Amino acid sequence: MKSLNVYSALVVLFLTCGVAMATKENDQIIKDNNCETKMGLPCVLEAFTSIFETGTISSKCCGELFGCGKVCQSALVKRTLKNPLFKDLSPARIIAKSIQTWNNCLALIDSPSPSA
Repeated sequence: MKSLNVYSALVVLFLTCGVAMATKENDQIIKDNNCETKMGLPCVLEAFTSIFETGTISSKCCGELFGCGKVCQSALVKRTLKNPLFKDLSPARIIAKSIQTWNNCLALIDSPSPSA
């Protein structure tokens, strides 16, 4: 339960914090594309964990991530990195993990599912 509260707090930060500190460009991209409304909370948690922690993302959540779009994913990641809570993270490493998550989703979605 405690870890769910931590992840919930991180998701809120991922989606909403850092507005004052984020670049206007990222904020404008997020606003123009309605980025904060395109993924459900469970999939936001999976994507966040995959990018900022160590975790995997399911096929279902990859579909939601693609619905959000690469532009939104990039803007949200960059905005999150502007938050002081994440100051100790390496931006280059996080951006690389973001790209890796996107590419893993591409492979997951493009791979044929096994027949039943």
